[in-house]
Amino acid sequence: MDFFSDQNNLIFIFVAIASGVMLMLPNLLKGGAKTVSVQQAVQLANQQQGLFLDIRSSESFKTGSIPQARNLPAADLQAKLGSLPKDKPIIVVCDRGRDSARVAGNLRKQGYDQAVCLDGGLNSWVQGGMPLSRKH
Repeated sequence: MDFFSDQNNLIFIFVAIASGVMLMLPNLLKGGAKTVSVQQAVQLANQQQGLFLDIRSSESFKTGSIPQARNLPAADLQAKLGSLPKDKPIIVVCDRGRDSARVAGNLRKQGYDQAVCLDGGLNSWVQGGMPLSRKH
């Protein structure tokens, strides 16, 4: 019991617990979604006919998107869920990866077992030097 009464040990325990929580926080915020890198997403699209699903608004989509991506704004997703394939990977994309992580997690819960989130979203796609398509 002397271990817990020493103030330095209590500080050490608190820091250890806080560090563990901070390490787990990003995974908890993703809502159970699996994330993939830009390279992994390209492989899923090329090797398994994966679908890039851009959940940003139509206006944002038109300013620049992943080539061959399908735009289905997050607000409309529930109504058009039946139009998505359950037998292919679905790579969910938003600007930074936060919204897409939530959506991919929800898709997985609804039976879309191959739904994943593009880590870092469209920003990581652009930073990786990948092409954008602009639709008018």
